[in-house]
Amino acid sequence: MRRRPGGELRDRLRRRDPGYRLIRRAARLTVVASLTFYGCRYGLGSVTLATYALFATVATGSFAQLPGPAAVRARTLLAAVPVAWALVAVGTVLAVSTAAASAGMLVIGFAVAFAGVGGPRLVGLANAFQLFYILACFPPYQPDTLPARLAGVTLGVALVALAEVTLWPDPAPVSFPQRLAAAAAGLADHLDALADVLLARPGAAGAAARRHTRAAQLLDQVRLPRLPVTARPTSAGRRDRAWRDAAAAAQEVLAVAESLASRPDVPGSGDPDLAGALRRCAATLRRSADRTVRRSGTPAAGGPELEPATPSPSWRAAGPVRLRVDAAVRTLADQVGTYATAIGIATGPRGRTERTTEAGADRFWYAGRSTWSLYRRQFRAHLTPRSVYLEGAVRLAVALAAARVIAGVVNLQHGFWVLLATLSLMRASASDTRTTLRPALVGTLAGGAAGGLLLLVSPERQAYAALLPLALVLAFGVGPLLGLGWAQALLTLLLIVVFAQLNPASWQLAGARVVDVAIGAVVGVLAGLLLWPRGSGAELRRNAGAYLAASGRAAERIVEAFASGADARPAVAAARRAEALATTSLVQYHGERHDPRLSHVDWDAVLAAAHRAGYGGQALLADRRPGVLAPWPGPATALVARAGRLRDGYADLGGQVTRGRVDRPPAPTDPPGDVARQVHGLVRDGEDRPEVLALVEVDGWLGDLEGHLRRAGTAVPGEPAQPIRPPAVTSHSPVSQSDGPPTTR
Repeated sequence: MRRRPGGELRDRLRRRDPGYRLIRRAARLTVVASLTFYGCRYGLGSVTLATYALFATVATGSFAQLPGPAAVRARTLLAAVPVAWALVAVGTVLAVSTAAASAGMLVIGFAVAFAGVGGPRLVGLANAFQLFYILACFPPYQPDTLPARLAGVTLGVALVALAEVTLWPDPAPVSFPQRLAAAAAGLADHLDALADVLLARPGAAGAAARRHTRAAQLLDQVRLPRLPVTARPTSAGRRDRAWRDAAAAAQEVLAVAESLASRPDVPGSGDPDLAGALRRCAATLRRSADRTVRRSGTPAAGGPELEPATPSPSWRAAGPVRLRVDAAVRTLADQVGTYATAIGIATGPRGRTERTTEAGADRFWYAGRSTWSLYRRQFRAHLTPRSVYLEGAVRLAVALAAARVIAGVVNLQHGFWVLLATLSLMRASASDTRTTLRPALVGTLAGGAAGGLLLLVSPERQAYAALLPLALVLAFGVGPLLGLGWAQALLTLLLIVVFAQLNPASWQLAGARVVDVAIGAVVGVLAGLLLWPRGSGAELRRNAGAYLAASGRAAERIVEAFASGADARPAVAAARRAEALATTSLVQYHGERHDPRLSHVDWDAVLAAAHRAGYGGQALLADRRPGVLAPWPGPATALVARAGRLRDGYADLGGQVTRGRVDRPPAPTDPPGDVARQVHGLVRDGEDRPEVLALVEVDGWLGDLEGHLRRAGTAVPGEPAQPIRPPAVTSHSPVSQSDGPPTTR
């Protein structure tokens, strides 16, 4: 079939710009920038007002990348106006000298960049905030023009915010809660299928396998590295923390469900109690999914969606096999309860927790904290040389300050362009920054040549006034679609068109643009070479290794807490801090050019092993008091010893990860005793306390961690994850596989 003319072009445009978001943004920016510039420059006759109105429009309309639907983005822009005022005012005052302006650039450059620790909105506004200070801190020193500057900034930002909701608004993006709700619904379908497997329904096994694949795919869509920067729930607020905890609990539900599906003793067991428990878990997940997206008829907040997991009524008559399966189902129910609690916190009123128990209140410690204290805690956690946020902020601040010194000392005609080039072209690693250098310089040279020729042929201001809308469309609509070189060429042409209307200009303006971009790019490359040139790769090695070691220690302390009442909270808190640094390192690493020296590690499997130790252990702590295993010192001591061996395995793997190469599989642990058989013997001898079943649950969790440790130590990067099968059992076990519940990452 013959394609219609232009059909191929439209298909290519859809691939490069899904939803035409870039085209919509360029159209809005063109309309607003043209109106503000024409009105201020020619209607009011004010160069200052026109300059700041135009650059406020460009800064917030192009350089700012904000999350959420149009109305949310508009409110965020309006809320940022006072900060923009402050930055313009400080820049105007510090423009008195090169030294003052450069010192201010160092401080403000760091503060604005490091503010991204607070969440995606601050990350999205960072470049725009940098531009407000950069523009104001250059000569001429004219503090008397500050009112006009602030008025221009206010006009530009306000019109961009208005255009966001009135001019071709973007369709609302798929939010993290929507992705999480879809994943929860997929998990619910999988649990229903597992219930059918237990009851030996025809075709249940095939349906469970298909639904497992679907649930795993949906859960993969809520992993932070898979999400756009603006869609990640990384803010310090309680809602984003609760969303992250809900996603972690959903991953745990899938892991435990996989352990059930992989047990040879589960299919066809015909146990209606366990099948009913799985169906109740599925119903809770569906109600939580409805609450997540606030579907009609779903309460906005409420109590727990699932009663605390309890042993089935027939546990005293159960054999070892049934005890293991029953423990896995209770663990799954606990994780579903954690998921429902986190959703309740994320969607409920401030300061309210959905489930509070004495042992587990620390899991949701943030629910009643003030927003200010949460942000302070998150910023303090990243004030360490191991934080990629801190490194990136220092690198950018030093580069911008150095560029400001050079522009002031050399007295460049348009020194602002030097810092604009540094800000635009600098990347998180030296290699990524170097790759931008050639296309940026070639594009700038081409754009400068075209602009210089235009200045020679038509020096009249009216010609450039007519060209402004076209230059805006090309710079912000066409350039980004064609690549970095074209973007720089068309941006250079736009700046020449603008500055030719602000002041008398000659062809030398084009040459100044080329020189300024070259200087700014070189400054960025040098800063990248001197300050953490490997980007996040080096910190990923260190932070992931530290996270593994901290998680192993936390797992050991959690088992000791169950056995003897030891305090596991410091070790758990240390693992959480290590997790924050490792996760941010991995997220940034996925956005960079990968270092081939780090390709020998499956980073997802490594962090999954650490994550399972931390979150799985916290879930056990949430509903079981310290010392719960103390009445049975024999099995409890064996579990503590097993946890110690596991800690050593985590530490060994962490050391290998820190070196950037996992070339030694973890040493095999001593075969564990058959805890389920020991518990069965205790029950047979008259033990009737339900707490004895915690022995089986802890033993299953430790077996799961051993499976994750093997997976992380032997995984091949780039290969799809395979289910972690239970290790071969000892002769004490009546089944062909061990008790440790296997999972995938």
